[in-house]
Amino acid sequence: MDLRIYLQEKKRLVDHALDRYVPSSDGHASTVYNAMRYSLFAGGKRLRPILTIASSEAVGGYTDSVLPFACAIELIHTYSLIHDDLPAMDDDDYRRGNLTNHKVYGEAAAILAGDALLTEAFRLMTDSNTISGVDPNTVLNVINDIADAAGASGMVGGQMVDIELEGKQVDISDVEYIHTHKTGALIASSVRIGARLGGGTKEEVGLLSMYGSAIGLAFQTVDDILNVEGDEALLGKSVGSDANKKKATYPAVLGIDDSKKTADELIDKAIGYLRQFDNKAEPLRMIARYIGKRKA
Repeated sequence: MDLRIYLQEKKRLVDHALDRYVPSSDGHASTVYNAMRYSLFAGGKRLRPILTIASSEAVGGYTDSVLPFACAIELIHTYSLIHDDLPAMDDDDYRRGNLTNHKVYGEAAAILAGDALLTEAFRLMTDSNTISGVDPNTVLNVINDIADAAGASGMVGGQMVDIELEGKQVDISDVEYIHTHKTGALIASSVRIGARLGGGTKEEVGLLSMYGSAIGLAFQTVDDILNVEGDEALLGKSVGSDANKKKATYPAVLGIDDSKKTADELIDKAIGYLRQFDNKAEPLRMIARYIGKRKA
């Protein structure tokens, strides 16, 4: 299969659904809707929702039933990027080659847009009009999984530790904690909920969860490497910011060569977890390789 075509097709599907779920508005609250859509449609690759869809397909599931949950994951991811760019956090001016949300709409609107996207994700996952036909117990389990991955025990907690350890002496366990929580938790959840919604067995869900954890950590490891030696034109943001802020990263602790070796090992491990799956899991295998070789 051609991964490029697969990613394009799934991205188009997710984009069309997001456009329906988060419509534009010219009413009293138009500013917050415009700010939400500004970041939501700022050129994201839709990796997390595509992973949800691909994981569901790997266990024989159908895209229609999983799509609202896949989109909810993207809403949560987008909210996290808006808040991550704020002056109180990473204080970034550009994201994906565009001005960050607070640079366009101001800090207050950016905070509220992030809040609204997070809230909308949970509204979407509990809307009977969009999740009809999905087993209620599965819905509850999926929502609990995503909340755990997004909150203090996952992404938010990882972000907090990332901030607290800036400029401090760290070891590899500190870096792994930040990466597995700040970035890896939501990626792993994206894969796991796809397997659950697709009707995967307990063993299949377990294997795909381990796959998701491995590629989640690999994704952030590659991100660290790109922040050192990536192409700013491809990344859409400046490189070298991690070192300037003295962030806890793999290159800072291990160096570039060992960081690359770690990323390769994680990708190999992820693909190994898919050994018992047939060709329906081929998109997941190819996405893992793509994560390891990506340039942006």
